[in-house]
Formats: sequence, C-alpha cells, structure tokens
Amino acid sequence: MALTKERKNELINEYKTHDKDTGSPEVQVAVLTEQINTLNDHLRTHKKDHHSRRGLLKMVGKRRNLLTYLRNKDVTRYRELINSLGLRR
Repeated sequence: MALTKERKNELINEYKTHDKDTGSPEVQVAVLTEQINTLNDHLRTHKKDHHSRRGLLKMVGKRRNLLTYLRNKDVTRYRELINSLGLRR
C-alpha cells in the first residue's frame, strides 16, 4: 500500500522543475496521485476499510488544494500536469 522509495524517486525525477526539487506542486501532486491510485485499488478489495477511506479522502482534498494553487499561480503548468497525469478527462 505504501509507495516504495524507488517509485517515489522516479516520480520526483519525472516531474521536478530543477535539480534539487522535491517540493514543487507538480511533484507533490504526482506523488499524491500515485498514492491515491494504489489506495483506490486497495479499497476495491477491502470495502469495509473505513480508516483507509478517510485517509484517501484527506489525500484527495490535499491534491485538490495543490491543483487549485497551481491553477491560480500558472495555468500552463497546471494544464501540462493535468494532461500528463491523466486527471480531469
């Protein structure tokens, strides 16, 4: 269920904006999206796991706030991120 270090580093390398970037909104949204997808798969098999469902809802809210921030800050970066992650079809 947890994200491995290797996968997290792959996501950081893919979405970073400069060499030492780990905290930009793009990286944070990419990591959250990966965690949300894995937790979603977990909840498909464990339907009564309400504790994990609450964590999922918190992650979705955090991702939503980061996307709103990025949309207000720079629309082109927001659109590129949405297209690359496959969100909001």
